Amino acid sequence: MTLAQLRYLIAIADSGLNITLAAERVHATQPGLSKQLKQLEEELGFTLFTRRGKSLDAVTAAGAKVIERARIIVVEAANIRALAANLRSEAHGDLRIATTHTQARYALPKAIAGLRKRFPDVGVHLQPGGDAEILELLDRGETDLAVMSTAGSRPEGLALPVYRWDRVALVPRGHALTRLGHAPTLADLAAYPLVSYESSLKPESSLRRAFDAAGLEFKLAFTARDADLIRTYVGAGLGVGILAEMALDADERELAALPIDGPLPTCTTWIVLRRDRVLRDYALEFIARLAPQLDRRDVRRAFDHGIAAEQWPEPPRWRDLDAARLAA
Repeated sequence: MTLAQLRYLIAIADSGLNITLAAERVHATQPGLSKQLKQLEEELGFTLFTRRGKSLDAVTAAGAKVIERARIIVVEAANIRALAANLRSEAHGDLRIATTHTQARYALPKAIAGLRKRFPDVGVHLQPGGDAEILELLDRGETDLAVMSTAGSRPEGLALPVYRWDRVALVPRGHALTRLGHAPTLADLAAYPLVSYESSLKPESSLRRAFDAAGLEFKLAFTARDADLIRTYVGAGLGVGILAEMALDADERELAALPIDGPLPTCTTWIVLRRDRVLRDYALEFIARLAPQLDRRDVRRAFDHGIAAEQWPEPPRWRDLDAARLAA
């Protein structure tokens, strides 16, 4: 039995028993992966999957138990390598960050630039996606950390609060909402089709829930993951944009951002980590760059002993954090 065989086994399980997809994930050939699976089953003395023709059909009961143990072994092997690299003070490696498009575009660049200045031999690889997708990547061990936002409870796992932010209404200059004499309310916004994030399509969307709670119609004209696309289609006249405040362009001349007077919850951006992973020193450097209010010793201690959500300092507002970075 080899560590590579166990990694292949996990890849098959996480790829929906699709051998081709599993081979792509572990950078192996399909015949090579199938051969290693056969050798592992022969060594164990039982099948790990049932077959239907040449395809895998389901995980056997014995296979489920082996996969569970294999995950632990693969994670601990990676932890030993990470621990050894830290003890050797190695300053090279790769940091994989799963995040949303908005965070990747507006919040992460300065933190990544600071990391690269301190660790020039570390490669940083962004994996953009929706919140559910990036948490799945983290759960499968395909990324080192996730950066995401919630409008309510904190994410599962070891979640470090980074900053708080609000949503704003984005309209062309001269739009009727700019002449109200006050910040637009949800009732004001309900009179127009909205241009917002793809997550607004979900029933659990905090934006959708706010309109429903107020008894107002929620009209979506266009959705996208990318804030720049939202800005583009607001400019094209599709409707009123609902945008994260960090996605505003300070040099915007054609559009106006308006605060929203309504029961929209403030959102919090989090760094989400797996408690069962040893953190590389350069990953800790990235966390310190992105969330300078967090003590590095507390982050280390959180892995060993856990820290309750209320024990972390209240995250700063985005506008305050961004101003401090500009002044630094």
